[in-house]
Amino acid sequence: MVYNKETDPEPRVYGYTRTGSAVLTHCVCIVFTVFITVLSRPGTSWFSWHPFFMTLAFTFFMTEAILLFSPHGSLIKKYPHKTKGRVHWILQCLCVSCAFLGLAAIFYNKHLNGKPHFTSWHGLLGLVTVCVVGVQSLAALPLIYHSLAKGWSLAKLKRYHAASGLVTYLLGSASLLLGLSSAWFTASVGEYTWYLSVLCAALNALVIMSQVSRAYTAKKRLHS
Repeated sequence: MVYNKETDPEPRVYGYTRTGSAVLTHCVCIVFTVFITVLSRPGTSWFSWHPFFMTLAFTFFMTEAILLFSPHGSLIKKYPHKTKGRVHWILQCLCVSCAFLGLAAIFYNKHLNGKPHFTSWHGLLGLVTVCVVGVQSLAALPLIYHSLAKGWSLAKLKRYHAASGLVTYLLGSASLLLGLSSAWFTASVGEYTWYLSVLCAALNALVIMSQVSRAYTAKKRLHS
């Protein structure tokens, strides 16, 4: 059976809700990134660069990179898919660059203070996430330069990339939530601000999960 939008229309309220969620997510990305920048004051210490770069990487660049493909919240909605793919990859490269800079900053800060590395769940999961997002970006090259696919089905590669990308984003979100429970953050903010920060991270994760899963479900229905 071929899925037909005309025979199975989606209630208009769903579209409004998803558009509102996407707009809210864009706002959260910007506000939360600015908030962490002000809170960490990058440049005042080596540690200050860590929360700044990590938030810029995963809360801003990676979230915006995925939202480019949202039919309800893409900032370049009218551009062709190929253009969206290239902009997505550029944002992901910026994400990887910031993530490695954030990792280098905390590594060097611990070295200066004689502290052991990767002893907390936040540190271990953060290291795994940075490595995975680097591999994820490199693995996406065949989707941009099709000659690198060498016999692989582009449709399957796109599905694998979307699934692994969602896992990577959830790893980043989990690492962020653990970071919000760190001694530095809990000592820097009040109780209500902490809960609001957790809510922002959870909201972004839920919107991205919904977007990716909905796109996958739509493709299955289209070809069923």
